[in-house]
Amino acid sequence: MKLETILQDVYYIHKEGHVVSDMNGDKVMMSIQSGKYFNLGRTGGRIWELLAEGNTISGIVKTLSTEYSVDQSTCSQQVELFMNSLLKEGLIKQKEV
Repeated sequence: MKLETILQDVYYIHKEGHVVSDMNGDKVMMSIQSGKYFNLGRTGGRIWELLAEGNTISGIVKTLSTEYSVDQSTCSQQVELFMNSLLKEGLIKQKEV
């Protein structure tokens, strides 16, 4: 299996097959395929929302750094780590253009 890495200016979107819900302010989901349960938390949930129509790391970082008053460098590092986790778990994919 080929290991993918998140790229800054590529659009990513949700993969199909997940049940998603809000639970006390956190975004939680279950993968129908694997049966795994994920708690994305609040910030992870916001990233998930930003991926609904497809988004880039750069676009997500720009939005989050404004909403959460965090510097873009720190935000970018954290978003990349989180997005790599989503990609590794098969929760997101590159958006077809």
